[in-house]
Amino acid sequence: MPLLQNAKKALRVSKRKTTINTQVKSKLKTAVDEMKKTPAADKLNTAFSAIDRGVKKHLVQKNKAARLKASLSKLLKK
Repeated sequence: MPLLQNAKKALRVSKRKTTINTQVKSKLKTAVDEMKKTPAADKLNTAFSAIDRGVKKHLVQKNKAARLKASLSKLLKK
């Protein structure tokens, strides 16, 4: 356990950020999986917005996001 006040605060902040990041990541993964199972235009929009939120929070790199978007839009074209 941290002894210093700033270390205690850092622990609180990191726990809070961890919970938020896991929520965003799980929403991203579920949106992408749903789109892969049954491609549809509305699911594509939700997946794109989830990917963009992940990029904004620095959970997903820009290139990986671009790859995901490209592969999902190819699924919709088929």
